[in-house]
Amino acid sequence: MKLGFFTMPIHPLDKDWRQSLREDREAFLLADKLGFVEGYVGEHATDRAENITSAAIFIASLIDATKTIKLGTGTINMPNAHPVATASQIAMLDHMLDGRFIFGISPGGLLSDAEAFGNLDNDRNAMFVEAIDAVLEIWKREPPYNIDGKFWTIKIERQAMLEVGQGYLAKPLQKPHPPIVVTVVAPFSKGVTEAAARGWEPISANFLMPEWVKSHWPKYAEGCARGGRPADPANWRVAKSIFVADDDKTAKAYVTDPNSPYRFYYSQLLTKLAKVGRIELFKTRRDQPDSDVTLDGICNELIVYGSPDKVADELLKFRERVGDFGTLLYAGKDWRDPGLAKRSMTLLAEKVLPKINAAIKA
Repeated sequence: MKLGFFTMPIHPLDKDWRQSLREDREAFLLADKLGFVEGYVGEHATDRAENITSAAIFIASLIDATKTIKLGTGTINMPNAHPVATASQIAMLDHMLDGRFIFGISPGGLLSDAEAFGNLDNDRNAMFVEAIDAVLEIWKREPPYNIDGKFWTIKIERQAMLEVGQGYLAKPLQKPHPPIVVTVVAPFSKGVTEAAARGWEPISANFLMPEWVKSHWPKYAEGCARGGRPADPANWRVAKSIFVADDDKTAKAYVTDPNSPYRFYYSQLLTKLAKVGRIELFKTRRDQPDSDVTLDGICNELIVYGSPDKVADELLKFRERVGDFGTLLYAGKDWRDPGLAKRSMTLLAEKVLPKINAAIKA
């Protein structure tokens, strides 16, 4: 098993934005230093808590400061930008990273973003498909361009002057394009099947109950079979909320405190997902009444915390429950206590992961 990092940061609303951005960036630098193989960052334009507004800009700030970690968008919300802008910016970012880039995409889940960008009442899944198809077509074609769609039309014909370089749309360094990943949140997701059939890989979100995470593998395998390729667990990434401390007492105190960044994280998600009718993600069974879903229950089920030995044992039990997967993504949280937050990532990489891999090998 490999170790990665995924953050859709949820910060206190009154926290200085500069401080939260510095800490989010420092988490990626630490992940690189500790040997994390991948790091993903989310983006939202209209949320004071989830306050990274551009994954691409954030990643660009890490280019010269990181050495080996692959950096990914987690995700580009495709309906909210013109495909030409997305294709051009991602192509440049792939070159700037010398190929250390992973292209994470989605329809976008924050409805205030959709409202701000004017697509709240549109079929955003259809927009998502058209947008990524257009991006891939841009990267595949040579000019002139004439790509017709329902939501966007892309043309460079009358103003092309190819002899002086005008009229070209940029292509990424990696061929035919950077690896594409999708974040999967729905139980028994049909989207993961479609993605796998196209050669894309899944990330199972860290706010899903284990039974729903488990449901992703057969749907992924179904898509791989349709695409004529083997379903390899090494390509499955699973995100998890984890806190590791030197002893169980310290870990429990930090995670269960009323002002814990872990509890704040899930209180935000519970409120937002309930508002849009997606509280099912937090249920342990589909017929569970909405009234039975509580913040305490969510935190008890979804946060793994404790000493390195305790966390390793719990993660191995989680793996037995959901199935084999290739990369464990540590879900970033606000650094209420920077020292403990850094220590958690360090212990995970240096103590927990070796124990997990030794147990898997045995």
